[in-house]
Formats: sequence, structure tokens, C-alpha cells
Amino acid sequence: MVAPPSRFNLGRSRCPGRSTDRTAGHDTDVRDPFDRSFRDRTLRGETLVGLFLDLGSTASAEVCGAVGYDWLLVDLEHGSGTEADLPGLLRAVELGGSTALVRVQSGERIKVGRALDMGARGIMVPRLDSAEQAREAVTFLRYPPDGIRGVATRVRGAGLGVVSHPEVKRLNERVVGIIQIESTGGLREVEQIAALDGVDVLFVGPADLSHSLGIPGQFQHPDYLGALERVVAACRSRGKAAGILVYDTAVVPRHLELGFTFVGIGSDGAFVADGAKRFFAAVRG
Repeated sequence: MVAPPSRFNLGRSRCPGRSTDRTAGHDTDVRDPFDRSFRDRTLRGETLVGLFLDLGSTASAEVCGAVGYDWLLVDLEHGSGTEADLPGLLRAVELGGSTALVRVQSGERIKVGRALDMGARGIMVPRLDSAEQAREAVTFLRYPPDGIRGVATRVRGAGLGVVSHPEVKRLNERVVGIIQIESTGGLREVEQIAALDGVDVLFVGPADLSHSLGIPGQFQHPDYLGALERVVAACRSRGKAAGILVYDTAVVPRHLELGFTFVGIGSDGAFVADGAKRFFAAVRG
């Protein structure tokens, strides 16, 4: 079973900008629409541990948020949830106390913009094969003049109407841009992708990358390990964070030593499957 983050002495953080008063028996939400502390922590290279949410369950999202993960990512590419589920899922993550991120189905303007309007604090874009594709995708993350995100001031992602038009561009500073490196094309241009403004994290998708390299699931293969080193080197040279998803906590320390700082340690669906199998095996065996 995947162990909690505390196993690695990574500490516990709460939702940026949120003040919690447990002695009074309630939470006092003082979220600042311009708060960029999570993005700052990401770019400073702090070790931030997160979890993918693929069940599409608001209950699961809130439970996982309360554990203390730095970030929780709603997975619309492979998860069970849909865009219609996003508002409830993002609220549940925030209520639990984590930073809410979304992996969109693809890097199209409308998909990225909708997730941001609903309140995502960062977007992970999958299946990009070139720096040019990544350059276009990051323009969808930010309002003009830094990008071409459509302006709507009364949505959750713009403060529900409390942010004035002259202030809207300040919201750009809090959005975390995460580009996945999971193809030979993305790996080939990883240095150019890391150099792009608006790209904050290069996030390795181990399964897709290993399949693209022709070594499916061979995570100890020299070609795969060489790819990881190349991603980390590109991030270090440009002041970006290197991210990766792993499902075995035993390998987390090794990835931290390699230089990964934005680390996903599985998914809520995997936790349910693992727990169900272990308990059934214990009763039957």
C-alpha cells in the first residue's frame, strides 16, 4: 500500500491563502484571488507531493485533501470524472486544504480555459510532441497581454467578480503551467520546452514515455533513466520544476535524489484497488 507523504519527512502544507481556526470549530476562508504562493513554491524547487484524482468522487477528493497533500490533480484525460464534475471536485479539494490542479483531455483553448474558469490553480497538458505545441498551449493559460485566455470576471477562476478588469492580468501570476513529457518528440525538444515562459513544470508520464521509447514499463532501462536525467537537467538550466508520477513509494527517495521536486505518488483509484485487493486476500488467504 502506498504510504502517506509523512514517511519522507516532507512536511504538511495547507491550501495557500487559507487560514484555518480549529479552536473555533470552523474554517475561516480568507483566500486571496491573487495569491501565487503555490506557484512560487513550485519554482523555488520545494518538494511538493501530490495525488491524481481519477475516481471523479467529491468525497474522495475531500478526504485526500484533508490528508495534507500539497496538490491534488483532477484527471480528465484518463479519470472517471468529466468537465461537468469539475466545480464540485475543485471545491472538495479546496475544502480539504490542498491546491487544485486539472489535467485536461488535450491542450485545446476551450478545454484549458474552462478548467481555469471553474477554479483550477494549475493545468497539466498531456500529449504534446514539440516546443511549438507547448508554446501555443501556455498562451491559453493566461489573460492578455501574456496570453489569449478569454476574459470572464464572474467565474470562480477570476474571483467571482471581485477582481476588476485592470487587475485581471495579475491572476496570470498564480497559474501553474505543467507540460507533460511523455513522447519521443517532447523529449527531443525538452530543452526548448523548458525555456518557454509560462511553463513551470515538466512532468514525466512514465508509462507513455517508456512505451514511446520502445521499452514499455522498463523503468530501470538505461534509455528511460537517461530520459529522466535529461528532463531534470533541462529544468535545472531554466529554473523550472521537474515532476513525475510514481506508484511505488519505495522509489520516491531515488527520484528526489535525481532532482524531481513535483512528485505524484499514485491516485485515489489505485488506493481503492490496492486496499480492496489486500483486504480480500487477507480474508481469503
